Amino acid sequence: MTDLSYLTATADKLTRRHFFGRSATGLGTAALASLLGRDAQANNPLPVSHIAPKAKRVIWMFQSGAPSQMDLFDYKPRLAEFHKQELPASIRMGQRLTGMTSGQSSFPVVASKFKFAQHGQSGTWLSEMLPHTAKIVDEMCLIRSMHTEAINHDPAITFIQTGSQLPGRPSFGSWVDYGLGTMNEDLPAFVVMISNGATKGQGLLARLWGSGFLPSQHQGVKLRGVGDPVLYLSDPHGMDRQGRRQMLDGLAELNGMQYQDVGDPEITARIAQYELAFRMQTSVPELMDLSHESPHTFELYGEDSKKPGTYAANCLLARRLVERGVRFIQLYHRDWDHHGGLPDRMVQQCKETDQASAALVMDLKQRGLLDDTLVIWGGEFGRTVYCQGAITDTTYGRDHHPRCFSMWMAGGGVKPGTVLGETDEYSYNIVSNPVHVHDLQATILNQLGLDHTRLTYRFQGRDFRLTDVHGKVVSEVLA
Repeated sequence: MTDLSYLTATADKLTRRHFFGRSATGLGTAALASLLGRDAQANNPLPVSHIAPKAKRVIWMFQSGAPSQMDLFDYKPRLAEFHKQELPASIRMGQRLTGMTSGQSSFPVVASKFKFAQHGQSGTWLSEMLPHTAKIVDEMCLIRSMHTEAINHDPAITFIQTGSQLPGRPSFGSWVDYGLGTMNEDLPAFVVMISNGATKGQGLLARLWGSGFLPSQHQGVKLRGVGDPVLYLSDPHGMDRQGRRQMLDGLAELNGMQYQDVGDPEITARIAQYELAFRMQTSVPELMDLSHESPHTFELYGEDSKKPGTYAANCLLARRLVERGVRFIQLYHRDWDHHGGLPDRMVQQCKETDQASAALVMDLKQRGLLDDTLVIWGGEFGRTVYCQGAITDTTYGRDHHPRCFSMWMAGGGVKPGTVLGETDEYSYNIVSNPVHVHDLQATILNQLGLDHTRLTYRFQGRDFRLTDVHGKVVSEVLA
């Protein structure tokens, strides 16, 4: 019998887009590359815009390390009464612990050192550490009942970014790029920027913005804050634009010949990436040039916005990317992992992030961009109400807590000035309107016009999706 394993493996890789691309033998390779770089509305095999979209793009301000919900968003006044008392067994209910606190003989409750107050017409409670966020509460939908499955950082970040705790799945931005394509042929549809806190915090691996088993042109492009924004984007010494163009045309012809022979979709992905990189040699320097931004803009985002690589500068660049039609913008800010010294470190983190986060929402709104831009703020899980280590008069630490945490969204068709979900008086368990990570993912896709159950990709004989076999749209947060 004939061995069909090769044909089966090749068929699994092929999509409708690749079939038509391969059938169009009358098209030159350069023309094929041009088509591949265009808006996926024209050539994506998926039934894009399953539902009417409310948002065209997403900015996700990911706070890596997990901010403490009861020190920022989840006001629990009775914790002052419970301070230094043992967390009741009826609250903890034997839930699992990390290796960092599993050896503790006691689990004393620690009240937040920060004051809370109500803000805006919505009367939303916020910590004194968020004075700028307090100015935008009536634009926000605050979810206090998020929960996740992972209890340690890497699987938790991987889960919220890819829908699986195990590495190898496509990232959120890659799924969006695959489903909707680009709105600007000269910039990537999916851009990533990273900023660091005082101690940098947890490591972030490139697979968090990788394309997994999707074609590689859907992976995120990382913009660096120091040196060349994108590695190897500049022409090498002695190479001019005309020479670069001729080289790429020759390379595209060779890749096109190989594609005709083997039909591997990664070859067309490679062609599209080379063409995009060529266009980015002009578009990226223009993007990174902040010289035309007004003094008012720098004042809005804060003095750090003038310093490349800071969180404030990345927030400002996120607005500029939105203006240029980038579909998915992922900001990471590290050093929210406060196992000790939480009060002092929280002050520093909020100083670095609060003003710029709020400024981005205000800036988008004043430019008429907030309505169709979905802005998200939050980390991978929450923190425990009990103290890690000893409580002193001036400091404390909190361990990882997947059972409940807080996130907020603004713009993009979410209901402004609202709070969804409630936790118990210890901010330990959810008592109403739980929102799972897969529910959040489904809701974000919904706002972009994508049905999470229909955004699929066949790989190794199975149809995969971001939300696996779970998730529901959280209608309560939608306007």
